[in-house]
Amino acid sequence: MAMTADAPTVAPTTAAEQPTTLQPTTPEPSTPPPAAFGAPWIRSTGDLAWKLIGIGLAVALVFYVVSLVQLVFVALFLALVFTTVLLPLGDLYDRVMPRGLAMAASLLTAVLAVGALVTYVVSSVVSRWEDLATEFGTGLTDLAVLVTDIPLLADLGTPTEWLQDGGAWLQANAGSYLTTAAESAGSIAEGATAVVLAIFCTVFFLTQGDRMWRWVLTLVPEDRHDRWQAAASAGWTSFSGFTRGMFFVALSDGVLAGIFLTVVGVPLALPLSVVVFLGAFIPMIGPVAAIVISVLVALAAKGPVLALVVLIGMVVVAQIDANVLQPLITGKQVSLHPVVMALVVAAGSVLGGLLGAVVAVPLTAVTWAVFSKLRKTPRVPAEVTGRRTGQGTGPADEAD
Repeated sequence: MAMTADAPTVAPTTAAEQPTTLQPTTPEPSTPPPAAFGAPWIRSTGDLAWKLIGIGLAVALVFYVVSLVQLVFVALFLALVFTTVLLPLGDLYDRVMPRGLAMAASLLTAVLAVGALVTYVVSSVVSRWEDLATEFGTGLTDLAVLVTDIPLLADLGTPTEWLQDGGAWLQANAGSYLTTAAESAGSIAEGATAVVLAIFCTVFFLTQGDRMWRWVLTLVPEDRHDRWQAAASAGWTSFSGFTRGMFFVALSDGVLAGIFLTVVGVPLALPLSVVVFLGAFIPMIGPVAAIVISVLVALAAKGPVLALVVLIGMVVVAQIDANVLQPLITGKQVSLHPVVMALVVAAGSVLGGLLGAVVAVPLTAVTWAVFSKLRKTPRVPAEVTGRRTGQGTGPADEAD
């Protein structure tokens, strides 16, 4: 058969032709990452510095917020203290009466106990007020004679001249004292409001504390419930240990002061020991006020010599409290070194005055306990939590 001229020609293909294979290529050298800034210790130090700055800003923010709502913070702190003290008593009453009635009975018992102590102190002083006033005048006369015989003080004038100068100074500064008295009255009113609010909150903490905490847990994801529960338990254990430790320290101070005042022959030794017990709950001011009251009673009853003995003895009791009892009892409860406690109290007093000194140690103890617990407690996934607790986490669990 003849082929036309314009027919295309097709090159024959052979069946033995093999497909082309890819030849491996030599990889190009990768560009090394840029060198990090500085040595490793510089980077780690920088990271730590930024973390410390962040912590410092957070603490400053907390102090600022507390300063804005100081009354509410004081009331809440007092309510937690009252709850810590009354909860064991309420649990004891709970064995023989309903829970709500048991907690109300524990609160009523505490009010009656404090009222009885205050009534006992006031009635004891009032019953001997006339004798104490007469003896106090005699003690001041003896003290004036004793002071007059001291050469250095004799050059400054007689006690009569001192009293006259003091009266003139008080008259010249009467206006400033009226302003201070008005401010003090306002502070007393705020303190009374805080106490009333604290008692109100304590009633609900005692009767509905578990229910309130379960509501708080509903605000966080379920897989974090265990961590929050562990952290809260550690913080509450630390706070309650501090509060009960302070109670035992105050009780020890009152017993030691009562024994000492009874041995040296100071009248009203038992009421004064109650004053020491109550004053131990107020850092810095309470112990000093108890010492001053004891010295004045000793001066009024027995004269300046016994007053000096009482001053020395009460200072020794205060040193035993600060250097032996508190580190041994309170420090063990909060797991803080005595040096740390001293520095924390000093820092709290500088930042927040008396209130800062009062709340510095318990807040530091609670923060450290929560941090330590969170550091040791791993996060548990939600499905594992649901299986362990037996609670449904979704439709599949409801079907089961």
